[in-house]
Amino acid sequence: MRLMHSLRVWSWVILLFTFFEPIGIAADTNSPEAVLRALVRANAEKDLATLSRLIAHDVDIISYTIEGRKYVGWGELARDLQAEFDMVARLEIPIIALTVWTRGETAWFAMELDYIRYIGQGSNQRRTLLALRETGVLERRAGGWVLTSWHESSRNRGLIAFPASQLPSSSILTASGTVHELETPDLSGEWEIEEEDKSYKATLDRSGNGSYTHQGGRLTTTGVAGPKWQGTWRQTGNDREGGFEVLLSEDGTAAKGIWWYTRVGERNNIPPREHGGSYVWKRLTPPPTSAAIR
Repeated sequence: MRLMHSLRVWSWVILLFTFFEPIGIAADTNSPEAVLRALVRANAEKDLATLSRLIAHDVDIISYTIEGRKYVGWGELARDLQAEFDMVARLEIPIIALTVWTRGETAWFAMELDYIRYIGQGSNQRRTLLALRETGVLERRAGGWVLTSWHESSRNRGLIAFPASQLPSSSILTASGTVHELETPDLSGEWEIEEEDKSYKATLDRSGNGSYTHQGGRLTTTGVAGPKWQGTWRQTGNDREGGFEVLLSEDGTAAKGIWWYTRVGERNNIPPREHGGSYVWKRLTPPPTSAAIR
């Protein structure tokens, strides 16, 4: 009962938005995309003041979140958001896909994202992942855009919960409350990454975070669900960043997938998954026992 209550409390207050690109909270409100990105950053940084500024407060506005939760107006949503912010240690919400359409004074969007929530500290910290899809509407008011209504739902049937470090197992909490154990692969070790025109080496910890030898690169894993491994990359040497998605082999010795840009220098409006390439990962060190996908 306590577990299901916790799920209800925090799932009600997942707002919507985050993105990998660093965007100032005093964001441009002259485009709906800029407002979405500002909402993204504010939600990840638990900045209720900015969320309040960029979300309409009309008393008759209706929005819906998972489990059938309904919000009318701003007040109740604000209370639940603050409760969520007080509960979590930090938030990460990478966007998987985002499309925005504009017609006159109205804009609407569709996106998919992973809501990653950290609770606790140190070795007791647990990371929870909920895969979501979002739609919503924005209006231009007084020269700037504000979010007026939104709706979200789950992209799968459950919640994936796993420790941020050390523990190898994970679990899926289904809507019925049944918990199923999964094996979370240990990603630690050295990997060779081969692109079409170059290759380099990465050194990762068990959670899939670490460095690689091209342009001062850093890799951050944002989620592992079965064989699907997702994350972000950043290169300080040429000032670029983006995301990746690969599929692990059954024995955990290789992975194959795609990478893409989200920012190149000052250009920070690159749509995810539109520009990038493919690559193959190969382990250079023997995989730990738990690395295989079962």
